[in-house]
Amino acid sequence: MHIGGMRTALFNWLYAKKHGGQFILRIDDTDQQRNVDDALAPILQAFRWLNLNWDEGPEVGGDYGPYFQSQRGDFYTAAADRLLAEGKAYRCFDTPEEVQADKEAARENGKPPETMRRSLELSDADIQQRLDNGDPWVLRFKVPQDRKIEIEDEIRGHVEWDAALMFDPNIMRSNGSPLYNFATVVDDAQLKITHVIRAEEHLSNTAIQVLLHEALGESVPTFAHIPFVMAPGTKKKISKRDIDKYRKSPAFKVLFDLSSQVLPQIGLDEDALNPVMVEFYEQTGFLPAGLLNSLGRTGWSFDETTEFMSLDFLIENFSLQRVVKASAAFDPEKLMSYQAHWMNELPIAERTERCVPFLQKAGLLPADLSDEDLTKVRQVVESLGDRIKVASDILTYGYFFKDEIQYDEKAFNKRVAKGNVPELLAEFRSVLAELSDWTLESLETALQQFSESKEIGTGLLINALRIASTGSPAGPGVYDCLVIVGKETVLTRIDSALQKVRSE
Repeated sequence: MHIGGMRTALFNWLYAKKHGGQFILRIDDTDQQRNVDDALAPILQAFRWLNLNWDEGPEVGGDYGPYFQSQRGDFYTAAADRLLAEGKAYRCFDTPEEVQADKEAARENGKPPETMRRSLELSDADIQQRLDNGDPWVLRFKVPQDRKIEIEDEIRGHVEWDAALMFDPNIMRSNGSPLYNFATVVDDAQLKITHVIRAEEHLSNTAIQVLLHEALGESVPTFAHIPFVMAPGTKKKISKRDIDKYRKSPAFKVLFDLSSQVLPQIGLDEDALNPVMVEFYEQTGFLPAGLLNSLGRTGWSFDETTEFMSLDFLIENFSLQRVVKASAAFDPEKLMSYQAHWMNELPIAERTERCVPFLQKAGLLPADLSDEDLTKVRQVVESLGDRIKVASDILTYGYFFKDEIQYDEKAFNKRVAKGNVPELLAEFRSVLAELSDWTLESLETALQQFSESKEIGTGLLINALRIASTGSPAGPGVYDCLVIVGKETVLTRIDSALQKVRSE
């Protein structure tokens, strides 16, 4: 599911919930070249993950099904037959060359040529003869060219088109398969759609759709065309086609860094998931609240200052009047701030619960957790505080869950292997070995007393202990590290660090 498409879906969902309406999920699957099941699964999962439940549609049913266009052929055939019988549509037998010539003439003259409707000159007998001969044809809607089409768009305001400048559109192929504009109108009418909130690129389709609604004797829905979502730092619509460019963009760096740090560890392909896809955020440990907050603020605002918005807040306050007309950029930096906020709002138990699956997928915890395992994860999460912005951040601190650690070589040489640090660390190791009370307080007291006795600052050994016990210069406070790693493992790791110094 595309991130821009999900923003559009969210605005529809919010509008429906705000006004007590129904949010209908309809699947446009008339493209026979696509594997519908493969395409549909991530769409439905994206809605489920974000808790945007649909009132009617696949899996939940409803009074106006079916909800797959591929299963709605009878509706399209009936509507096409009606337009044909009423003289509002006609079979067009033009060759591709004739159609191309008409288009070129239109470009030169600024309006469709009179020859466009040459098939209307055929008699009933001529038409039947051509059908009997198997001549190819399409069904075209006959545009009433003596009028203007006008709508009051909820975002764009008054919009109008001159029908005299419009081609008669192809609405159905000879095999009975409908084209987009026709299928959309038939579906919207049959499903009793009252409001269509969609991306602005569909504004150009609206004139034909209005005419088709009227021709079928149906009420024209209210339209709202929202601006597209731009890629950060550009004026272009965010697109999966530009992923390689985004990899080089400073604005996307935080998300691609997350991708390279997390996805390989949990067995997912970096090339198969990217920040333009909703699934990326689910798989890398974002909260639905974080992404929804970001999408809700992309092109919409409550006021000039409110940034953090829950889904309930968005439902209560959403309005089309505050959707901006200009395109808005997807902002990874703001997304991370929203995500961090909502992660910090969670109780420790829930943060822990969200981190566990990433440790399991990375092979750092067993599938069947023991109470000891869960306690350890909780200790790590609690000690890290707001360093855990997304659940997969826990993997940065995987050294708590490994038997063997890897040293940050630069930090090791700077903090452990220099000067008299190895000797001091060896001496303090003996102090730790005798320590019976392995708690934050007793460890801090022991280090302070040892440092005073040696007339050194505590920072010297704090840094050395951190590297020796975890291998990393980043993480919780050193005393938290020592408690979580545990006494026996800390002593063993100090021995390994000292051995490393001696061997080098």
